Order: sequence, then C-alpha cells, then structure tokens
Amino acid sequence: MSNVNIKPLADRVLVQPAAAEEKTASGLYIPDTAKEKPQKGVVVAVGNGKKDEPLTVKVGDNVLYGKYSGTELSVEGNDYLIMRESDIFAVL
Repeated sequence: MSNVNIKPLADRVLVQPAAAEEKTASGLYIPDTAKEKPQKGVVVAVGNGKKDEPLTVKVGDNVLYGKYSGTELSVEGNDYLIMRESDIFAVL
C-alpha cells in the first residue's frame, strides 16, 4: 500500500485499483487491448464523512466498486480512483 499526500473531502474515498488480470483461469494470456478495468482495489485515504453520516470504510480495506465508478487520477506515477463511499458495493 502506498502513502499519498491526498486527503479526500467529505464522503470521498481514494482507492488504488488492483492490477488487471494477466491471464485467464485456464492459462491463456490476455493482450493489453482485451484487459478489463479492475473492479476491486485497496482504500488508501478517506475523508471525514458527512454530518451525521460517518464513513464505514477505512484505510487498508479491500473493496469492490462499480465498473465506471470514480474519477481516475495519477499522482507521482501511481494511478488512483477517487469516488464517493456510496459507489463502493462491498468490503472484502
């Protein structure tokens, strides 16, 4: 897990996406053009939550989120997604 100097606001969460699968379960390698965007990752920073609604996720949680959730950003060569906590479906 990386240490970032970004503090999300309100109910936003900063997630580092998991790496895309390199090969299928049967052992076939997946070319870069066919790789799917990962839908799970690790929470690296959280906001303070909204008034009367504290956040339920915490730093270090493995989470599942929607395929098109969040906004992609790159900081110091690392890729992250920033999204609202409501875009997270489950904690693994």
